[in-house]
Amino acid sequence: MLIFLDLKGEKMKLSVVIPVYNEKNTLEKIVDLVRAVDGIDKEIIIVDDGSTDGSVDIIKSIGEKYPDIKTVIKGENRGKGHTLKVGFKETTGDYVIVQDADLEYDPQDYKKLLKALEEDKVDVVYGSRFSGNYEKMTTLHHFGNKLLTLLTNLFYGVTLTDMETCYKLIPGDFARSVNIKSDRFDFEPEITAKILKSGLKIKEVPISYKGRSFSEGKKITWKDGFKAVYTLIKFRFFS
Repeated sequence: MLIFLDLKGEKMKLSVVIPVYNEKNTLEKIVDLVRAVDGIDKEIIIVDDGSTDGSVDIIKSIGEKYPDIKTVIKGENRGKGHTLKVGFKETTGDYVIVQDADLEYDPQDYKKLLKALEEDKVDVVYGSRFSGNYEKMTTLHHFGNKLLTLLTNLFYGVTLTDMETCYKLIPGDFARSVNIKSDRFDFEPEITAKILKSGLKIKEVPISYKGRSFSEGKKITWKDGFKAVYTLIKFRFFS
């Protein structure tokens, strides 16, 4: 069994934040998959963003079944970014990672990110879908992700392959203290901008990805892409 240690040689604790908005069909499955990841001391925080499809009842049931899982019911739909800000404040781990509830990302890949953190002595690790195996990504999302990553590289002088990835392994102290203003999907470019401007070093590792369509519940749209471009420019040149 793998045991991941921090720089002091002590057992590392990982906080997994799961934002939820109308994910009743996949929520229990993703929690089971996260819990099944062995060799990692972890805590799970589930934050609901005003779901209307029965997800709240499932979250309450999960909380009763697993008392070690923290659950937060916001009641009002404010967006993914706001949901993550709430979730980050509930974390206590040495490192924090976001786990979308839609089964697009495989929690077993946590080990790849933690291994890179341990071996390469970097501050932040991103899981790159484009340097790994990805399936079922629409042309629109493929182009949008590539464009936003290119702009990130141009504006911030880095060589990332997947800025928009959900899997960002970041220091817990940073996650709990960073002042994120974005409430929606522009969370991703904003936190990347603030990671880079703070001087933290990002390492990428390949991960697996299996996308879903809008009919299957995909929520991010082209409008969010325009907001992401604005966010990258704003936090590079005006904040």
